Amino acid sequence: MATLGTSARGRLASAASQGTPSSTNSVLNIGEVLALLAEDFPQITASKIRFLEEKGLISPQRTAAGYRKYTKNDADRLRFILALQRDQYLPLRVIKDYLDAVDRGEEPEQLPGGMKLTPQTVTESFSEKATQRRRSLTRSELIGATGATGDLIDALLQYRLIQENPAGRFTEHSVKITRSCVQLAQHGIEPRHLGIFRQSADRQVALVKHAITPLAGRKDVASRARTAETAREISDSFLAIHTSLVDAALSELDH
Repeated sequence: MATLGTSARGRLASAASQGTPSSTNSVLNIGEVLALLAEDFPQITASKIRFLEEKGLISPQRTAAGYRKYTKNDADRLRFILALQRDQYLPLRVIKDYLDAVDRGEEPEQLPGGMKLTPQTVTESFSEKATQRRRSLTRSELIGATGATGDLIDALLQYRLIQENPAGRFTEHSVKITRSCVQLAQHGIEPRHLGIFRQSADRQVALVKHAITPLAGRKDVASRARTAETAREISDSFLAIHTSLVDAALSELDH
């Protein structure tokens, strides 16, 4: 499983607080922010950044015309938030409460996992912990985290609903899928009924790859960020269609 290199960790080792002076006062547009983050967070999108703003985790300034303008400090804060979300599974509410306290100059309680952030800074030590401890679970840990039985795990593997990495460990995606399947099992829905989801996901990914082929040949960071954002937008559209089709069919049950 990939971890961040020294240069990437160094970029994270900047101010988490929005009130902290940045090493540079240059103004960035959202595309430039995406380019800065894309190497470590390839799935980051403009809509994700706007969502974090709506939740109050970042507060970019605005131009007279109303356009958002970001600083290097905003990008560092985003990197910190995304690392905690991805690697420590922390909900945004917990991250926001923590950063709000940091912004007030307080020394809040330790984050889950025993990590602590010095007010106004993301230290190099924290950077290494937050980015190199990208969590994966053993089979027994997956069972403990989800309440699944060993037989259910075997069935999920058989139908390719979850996958082990070469070290025999499972990612956060496997955790989410397994938890959902535990709930479905209570309604008599078994992994053998869910193979269609694997097939559908494979077909959708193939369509996404085909659609982004004209963009995929460009290797610079900004182009990779745009490619990843386009892929995510296409995927979101697929999910919206699927959800709407199911909702429309279920609505007929009310009549």
